[in-house]
Amino acid sequence: MDRLIGITSAQEILPEYRETPIGLLVEYNNLGRPFETYDSARLLVGMCMDNRKHLHMPDNFAFIIRSGGANLRYSEFKVSYAIAVGNVSHIALIGHNHCGMVNLVARKSEFVAGLVAQAGWEPSKAEDHFNQFAPMFEIGNEIDFIQSEAIRLRHRYPKILIAPMFYLVEDNQLYFIRE
Repeated sequence: MDRLIGITSAQEILPEYRETPIGLLVEYNNLGRPFETYDSARLLVGMCMDNRKHLHMPDNFAFIIRSGGANLRYSEFKVSYAIAVGNVSHIALIGHNHCGMVNLVARKSEFVAGLVAQAGWEPSKAEDHFNQFAPMFEIGNEIDFIQSEAIRLRHRYPKILIAPMFYLVEDNQLYFIRE
């Protein structure tokens, strides 16, 4: 966690993100900035689908793509749409601690049993499903993954400002990841 940069004042927002939609997101979520009114999105937020995370921001402020581990590899068309049609030029890529997409192999039995019990799957089909898709969605270390995903997206969208960020479930705060 020593790679996280906490933000408790507007002056602590990294200079490259100050006075941008990314900086505003941090001010809204961490600093209680009063909400402004927005007619259109100012940025794209890519974040995990985890139900423990809730960002404090105004309506219409951001497009949000939620996917396991904040993995946008399989949501690139949606990212491109937000940029091309939604006119966003900033992306906040937000991972979080205690992510279920870390060490998926340790949850294989739980995954298979859950599909059998909750969805009525045959055990062999549930296991095949896990074996086919878990390698695609395993993210390893949360912070390392967010950094690598930010780098990948920067190469894909070179004119877009992309901030690798982290959400601590314990305090509901956003942190910048030290690059």
